[in-house]
Amino acid sequence: MAMPPSVENKDPGFGAKADDALVAQGRYVAQLGDCVACHTAPGGGEMAGGRPLETPFGTIYSTNITPDAQHGIGQWTYGQFDRAMRHGVSADGHRLYPAMPYPSYAKMTDADMKALWAYLRQGVQPVAQANPPLGMHFPFNQRWGLAYWDAVFADKTPFVPNPQKDAVWNRGAYLVQGLGHCGACHTPRGIGFQEQAMSDMGSKGKLFLSGAQVEHWNAVELRDLWTVPDTVEMLKTGQNRFATASGSMTDVILHSTQHVNDPDLVAIATYLKSLPSDKPKTAAPAPVAASTEAPAKLFTTAGGLGYTQFCTDCHRPSGSGVKGVFPALAGNPTVAAKDPATLIHITLTGWKTASTGAHPRVYTMPAFARLSDAEIAEILSFVRESWGQGAGAVAAADVAAARKNLDPKIDKSAFETPRLSKLLAEPNAAQLVRGMRLNSETHILLPKNVGNDLNCTSCHLNAGTVADGSPYVGITAFFPSYAPRAGKVITIEDRINGCFRRSMNGKPLPPDSDDMKAMVAYFDWMKGNTKKEDKVPGRGVGKVDPKIVPNLANGEKVYGAQCAVCHGANGEGLKDAAGRTVYPPLWGDRSFNIGAGMARTYTAAAFVKRNMPIGFHEKFPLGQGGLSDQDAVDVAEYFSHQPRPDFPDKVKDWPKDPKPKDARY
Repeated sequence: MAMPPSVENKDPGFGAKADDALVAQGRYVAQLGDCVACHTAPGGGEMAGGRPLETPFGTIYSTNITPDAQHGIGQWTYGQFDRAMRHGVSADGHRLYPAMPYPSYAKMTDADMKALWAYLRQGVQPVAQANPPLGMHFPFNQRWGLAYWDAVFADKTPFVPNPQKDAVWNRGAYLVQGLGHCGACHTPRGIGFQEQAMSDMGSKGKLFLSGAQVEHWNAVELRDLWTVPDTVEMLKTGQNRFATASGSMTDVILHSTQHVNDPDLVAIATYLKSLPSDKPKTAAPAPVAASTEAPAKLFTTAGGLGYTQFCTDCHRPSGSGVKGVFPALAGNPTVAAKDPATLIHITLTGWKTASTGAHPRVYTMPAFARLSDAEIAEILSFVRESWGQGAGAVAAADVAAARKNLDPKIDKSAFETPRLSKLLAEPNAAQLVRGMRLNSETHILLPKNVGNDLNCTSCHLNAGTVADGSPYVGITAFFPSYAPRAGKVITIEDRINGCFRRSMNGKPLPPDSDDMKAMVAYFDWMKGNTKKEDKVPGRGVGKVDPKIVPNLANGEKVYGAQCAVCHGANGEGLKDAAGRTVYPPLWGDRSFNIGAGMARTYTAAAFVKRNMPIGFHEKFPLGQGGLSDQDAVDVAEYFSHQPRPDFPDKVKDWPKDPKPKDARY
C-alpha cells in the first residue's frame, strides 16, 4: 500500500509532434477539466501554478504544469502523466493531495487523456516558475499518509456508460463525474475529507452533488436544480432567470463552461436534471422580472429598512433584480439554501459576475463588512424570509464567525452612512418612514406632483445616504437661507418644491400637507446634530475642473459603453416587465428638466464621476463611480444637452447673478 503504483509504459500515439487537430482537442479537454482555473495564479503565467486553495488542514498550492523542464512537466513521460491524473502520484513518486481531483480524472477515456497530454506539451508555453512550498499543517504535511487515504477513500473506477440511458445522458454523466469533477465542490465530504460519492450509483449515490460548503461558500445542490435550458444558460453565460454565479463558480464559467460546446452543455444539464433529490422542491417560480410586489415587512422591520437602503437599487424592492445586470433574489437557490454561507460570504467580501461572451461586462457588489454583524444578520434574515422559500434566519453569531474566518476588508471612508433601520426607534417612526418612501418612490406616491419618471433618490442615492450623492445629512441646517440667484430667502419647503418643478417637471406640494411635513421630518432626522458650519465629508457632489474641454464624440461612446444598459440606448430609461421605472430616462419627455444641476455639464460630471455607474467597482455602498474626469465631463456634456422638457420660468432663475456658463439654457 505504501508503494506508489508503477508507471505504465504507455504510448500517447504520436511521435515528437502531435498534429494541430489533436492539440486543439486537448485544449478543449483542458477547458472541460477547468485546468486553467486551478493552475493559474492571479496575475501569474498560464498553467504555471501557485494558486492557493484553503483547506481545514492548511493551504495547498497548485503546481506548474507547463512544459518547463525544471519546474513543470517538461521532463515527464506520458506514462508518468497518466499515473498522476488517474492515481495522484507525481513523476518522482510523491503522492498528490486529493485537492487535485484525480479520483474524478480516473474516469477519463484514453483518447481524452492523450489529447490533453498533447496540448500541455505543445499548446502551452513553458514558464520557469518554481512551485511554492506546501502550506499544510502537521501531520497533514506528511505525504506518506496519503497512501492510506488512497487505500481507504480513493475511488479510481473508470467511467462505465449506463446501457439503460441514451448517448446524451451518458455523455453528461461522463463530463460531470469525470472531467468536470463537479462533485469536488458540490458533494459533501466525509471524515477523511473525501467525497462521499463519486457518482449517482451505489448506496451513497444520493449524496452525489447534493451540496456542500467549500472555502466558506455554499456550493448548492445540483440535483434536479433547474430545467435543461436554465442550466445551459447558467453554464454558458454565468447567469439565468434564477441566479448569477458567485464564488469559485465564476472562475469555472470564465475558464471552462462558457467554452463548452452546446451539445456537451445540453448533455451536462440533461444528466443533472435526471438526478432525483430527496430535498423538498417548490414549484419553479415565474420569471421574476414580472414581480413588482414588495414584501410586507420592507418598511416595518430593521432588516427590511436595511435592505431598502443598501440593496434595492440593484436587487429592487420586489427582489426581482435587473435582468442581465443584477441577480434576482426571488427564486435564487443561494437565498433559499439551508446553509447561508454564500450569502454571508458575498455580503462581507463582495462579489463579481463572470465575464463571458454573452455578458462580457463585469458587475460588482461591494463588500458590506462596514455594517455590523447584527445589521447584516437582520438584512439577510429579511431576504431569506421574503424570498428564501422557508429558509431560516441568519444569526449575528454566524456573521461574526464568517467575519473571523474571512477577515474581510472594511471600508474606511470618513462619511458615516445614516442607517434607515434606526427610523423605527423614533416616536414619529410612521411619519419618518413615509418621508423616506416619498424620496424613494416619489413618482409613484405623488403622481399629481411628479411629471416624469424621477424620484428624489434618482439624484440623492439610497434615500439620501450616500457620500458625494448629495446626501441629506445636515441639509435642513441651511434653511431658511438667502438664495443669491433667486434673490430671496427660501425655506426647505421652497427648495423641495423647486425640485418638483425644475427637476421633476411637476407641481408644488402644498407646504402644509402631511406629505410635505413627512419629507421635512425625514430631512430633519437626517440632519441629526449637524450644524450649518460643520464640515461633513461627502456632503454635496464634489467638483470637476471646469477647464476640461468636453469631447462630445467620446461622450457618446462612454454613454453606450457605461450608461445605456441602465438608462437606455436612446436615453429612455429602463422599465420592468410591468412597465414600472427601474432606472430613469436621461433625456426625452420623461426625463429631468432644468433642475438638479444635471442640465449643467460640470455639475452633472461631478455627480457622474463619483456615483455612476453603479456596480462598476468595489466602493461602498453601491460600487459607484470610477470614470475618469475627462470621461465624466464628456458623457455629461452628451446626455445633459439632449432634448428634454423645458421649464417656462427659467427666465426668472438668475435675476441677480449671471447665468452659469455651462447651463443648458
